[in-house]
Amino acid sequence: MLSRPTIQFETMVETLKAAAEPSRLRILVLLSHTDLTVSDLTEILNQSQPRVSRHLKLLLEADMILRYQEGSWAFFRLSESEAARDFIEAVVGKVDQADAVIERDLERLEAIKRRRQERAAEYFAHNAASWDEIRSLHVPDVAVEQALLELIGDEPFQSMADLGTGTGRLLELFAPLYRRGVGVDLSREMLAVARANLEKADILHAQVRLGDVYAPPVERDAHDLVTLHQVLHYLDDPAQVVGEAAKLLRPAGRLVIVDFATHDLEFLREEHAHLRLGFSDRQIRDWVEEAGLVLTETRSFAPETNGDAGLTVKLWIAQDQRLLIADTELSAAAGTEIA
Repeated sequence: MLSRPTIQFETMVETLKAAAEPSRLRILVLLSHTDLTVSDLTEILNQSQPRVSRHLKLLLEADMILRYQEGSWAFFRLSESEAARDFIEAVVGKVDQADAVIERDLERLEAIKRRRQERAAEYFAHNAASWDEIRSLHVPDVAVEQALLELIGDEPFQSMADLGTGTGRLLELFAPLYRRGVGVDLSREMLAVARANLEKADILHAQVRLGDVYAPPVERDAHDLVTLHQVLHYLDDPAQVVGEAAKLLRPAGRLVIVDFATHDLEFLREEHAHLRLGFSDRQIRDWVEEAGLVLTETRSFAPETNGDAGLTVKLWIAQDQRLLIADTELSAAAGTEIA
């Protein structure tokens, strides 16, 4: 069972003070639905930007929200502290969503979400032909997703990080399992798509942020599951990114890599910016072991058509051994004492 963190008495007093103001409580309700900019909040609350910024500053000081930069835009989201999020969820959950003020706020929020989804749809339409060409070369995504769900299992866990999140699909897939999810991508356009998809799926416990997979802006030693889905073939140094991903895992955490097996389809390099033409099992095994992990599972998904012109999708799962090694050492020590 997942543990619930507590808040120190003095911190709780300051937290209550910060939340106990109508506009700030409205902001917390809104941020419980999605990440928003100052401009978004100004539009929804119908208040001046300086006033909204003042409320945000007080909530930041109380560690109830976080600010992050995405290009020229600054977004705000709920705090990543488990204790703070538990408190906010409990308070927001008691707010009557049918209240006239809250209802109007949520209507304006929906208008902002619709605009985001329209922009995401435009981006998809512009790039659809390119993506469809690649999809036609390998098995349907659903086959790989079913295998992922089977291998990860149905045991709930605390945190997930998806590096190179793209459309945010893996954050959607594993949403029933994690308490907190974060996706990282270097493309602002893809982040807009991912954010729109998460909002459409009503996934409130995951967020996405701008960042480089070579230096992911997420906490180390903190995630039970880290994923790299169709990311490595775009990178000039995939081994480094595997190493960075491993650093994000908490003891016994798992790293999932999905990519293509080695192939010779040069047009993917020339027309679709693939820097690597797939990977061998040996390459992935060497990289995860260099990162201090152990490869525990490998699966292949051969194309249903296209023959030699198709792409085989590979799934690799590696695990951090720190907790497992500690348990083994404790068991050995206990056995020695008994003997």
